Amino acid sequence: MKKIYLAKAKSQIARHNTIRDINKQIVLNYVRVRSPISRADIARETSLQRSTVSAIVDELQNEGFIEEIGAGTSTGGRRPTLLQLKTGIPVAIGVDVTPRLTTIALADLGGNVLDKKVFPTSGDLGYMNEQILTNVGAFAEQHRNANLEVGISIPGIADPEAGTIVYIPYFGWSNWDIGSQIERKFGLPVTIDNDANAVAVAELWFGDERIRRTRNFVMIMVAEGIGTGIIIDGQVYRGEFGAAGEFGHMFVGENAPVPCSCGRYDCWEAHASEKAIVARYASALNGAANPSIDIDRLIELARNGETNAVETLKASAHYLGIGISNLIVGFSPQAVVISGRIVRAWELIRDELQVLAGRSIRNELETPAIVPSALGDDPTVLGSVGLVLANKFASAGN
Repeated sequence: MKKIYLAKAKSQIARHNTIRDINKQIVLNYVRVRSPISRADIARETSLQRSTVSAIVDELQNEGFIEEIGAGTSTGGRRPTLLQLKTGIPVAIGVDVTPRLTTIALADLGGNVLDKKVFPTSGDLGYMNEQILTNVGAFAEQHRNANLEVGISIPGIADPEAGTIVYIPYFGWSNWDIGSQIERKFGLPVTIDNDANAVAVAELWFGDERIRRTRNFVMIMVAEGIGTGIIIDGQVYRGEFGAAGEFGHMFVGENAPVPCSCGRYDCWEAHASEKAIVARYASALNGAANPSIDIDRLIELARNGETNAVETLKASAHYLGIGISNLIVGFSPQAVVISGRIVRAWELIRDELQVLAGRSIRNELETPAIVPSALGDDPTVLGSVGLVLANKFASAGN
């Protein structure tokens, strides 16, 4: 499907055979990113004819994608009617597979989860297929009249063009065909990508307004490992073979508190992932590991002022910042977004991240913004939904 980006919209006003669909995508994306926005503003910014914009807006309203929300401010004459995306109508089924839990979420255009089913992820592929097909099928049956599509986010290597899951290292799964099973059984279009890329897309759709208007940024997801999604010119950058963004294995220092998933003790993931942070805290307690202390509890302790927890997070932020500094040197992004539960401790880690980021930039250059994700604790769920919307409306960017 052809991808449309707002900054290029004027040059992409389509030729006769595709003009309606492409212009419709342009209008919808302007409403998505710039809402509340008037018909006149859309026409002015896209160079589309006012009559064309009005006809497309009427069509999008009839399809339930956008709605009028009242009148804006007038600089003379009649006050303009403002438009925004219409929420509450299911358009996406997100399938989010993580090492611990799998979530099937029904969502609207705004990324609001209308309903969801959650079950433990199993190493038994037969069980996984059954659970996913059952829950996707239930949502599809409940909303037979909705124009639904499915997005699948996985902690591994995907081939989005082919629509296949290549490999999930945690379980050792290769060539998992769950996407084609869904398509065959329910006739629903399916989009698949790895979790970090999916979260980067979700930042474009549902993130902070600064990020939704940003065309070049790096998203860093701190979880059991570290995932990186790269957005260049409004698109996910995957590299020639689809494995770009595997920066969790970047060297940032020796003697990490835990081994990386690859077995080494010098990778970024081994120093700054959730499991590394928890292990560092146990070490601060003279190795007295406590099974009840997970990343949630550790952050709670730190926010309540417990000294070892505070120092653990600051030390972990140092290694997280080293990796961020390297990515800034390599990509020169407008912004770096930090995602995951670690952002609950933002006030404790922010300064260290910004100091290290600043060291990577020459004095005459502006340091990229280092910002916490606005997607909450489970960004990969919204990531799976974002994949649908990016595909459904032919836009991975703003």
